[in-house]
Amino acid sequence: MSITTVGLDIAKQIFQVHGADAGGRAVLRRKLRRCQVATFFANLPPCVVGLEACCGSHYWVRVLSRHGHTVRLIAPQFVKPYVKSNKNDANDAEAICEAVSRPQMRFVPAKSVEQQDIQCLHRVRSRLVSSRTQMANQIRGLLSEYGIVLPEHVSQLRRGLPLVLEDATNELTAFSRRLFASLYEELLSLEEKIAALDEQIGAVYQASEPCQRIAAVEGIGPLTATALIAAMSDGKAFKNGRQFAAWLGLVPKQHSSGGKARLLGISKRGDPYLRCLLIHGARSVVYRASHKTDRRSLWIADKQRRLGTPKACVALANKNARIVWSLIARGEVYRRAA
Repeated sequence: MSITTVGLDIAKQIFQVHGADAGGRAVLRRKLRRCQVATFFANLPPCVVGLEACCGSHYWVRVLSRHGHTVRLIAPQFVKPYVKSNKNDANDAEAICEAVSRPQMRFVPAKSVEQQDIQCLHRVRSRLVSSRTQMANQIRGLLSEYGIVLPEHVSQLRRGLPLVLEDATNELTAFSRRLFASLYEELLSLEEKIAALDEQIGAVYQASEPCQRIAAVEGIGPLTATALIAAMSDGKAFKNGRQFAAWLGLVPKQHSSGGKARLLGISKRGDPYLRCLLIHGARSVVYRASHKTDRRSLWIADKQRRLGTPKACVALANKNARIVWSLIARGEVYRRAA
């Protein structure tokens, strides 16, 4: 039995293995428990192992790579066309084995432990920011029922709510004042946690030379720079900057047929968090470009005039993504427009 390609369908406890030889014939079908997977692949000759990019897949890439296997991650939507008949673990493992052997298949870059650490920071911070926004909206909504209207920004709410609680002339009762006081304390606690995470992200940024290089690009700060490094590492998984921008979903979606090209809105593929950071950073640059005369600002102003502000922001985010890929993959230094 000569196994050259293996499809591994991972789960919480039960894993399905499908092995094929050089001719593509199935020579191995086996079900493993989680504790058996590492030992099984340690005794298997080095081969190409395919996994779906899902929860826990990056961990198994590191485990199987230690035993000499070439491990490749595949996006689930690229595996689905190879599933035969009904969906089950055995058919999924066979589909992964078939997909990983295709010469034109595109793979997901595996993340290191350090990248996952940075990504965890960003994910936790994003959740806390979302919780803070929800709480601020709830506080303003509840206050409006008492005839009290506060501005939308969180900083305005943080400054205004203590004054509302101290004002004895409004319609707040003793019960509601205690309730809003507890909500205010909870809001301050969330802001303290967010500030602590911002400090950690700042420390990661200061310790990373690639982060500092890409943060020189207008519209990219420490938050976006660390998130990009956590996602793309050295950039070698992408052939060029255009592929990286397409991976982020910053290119038009295409629905062409019969030789007629039809381009739609952006595809919105990839990580929505990264895409959001790049577009928000680009928006801050677009709003200031009208007061500048350098070549980059003139290009932005022309896009804004012809396409409108939202599309100009996306166009600049696309350009920034390509520049970032070049800086990371080629080790270049950003040259700011004169």
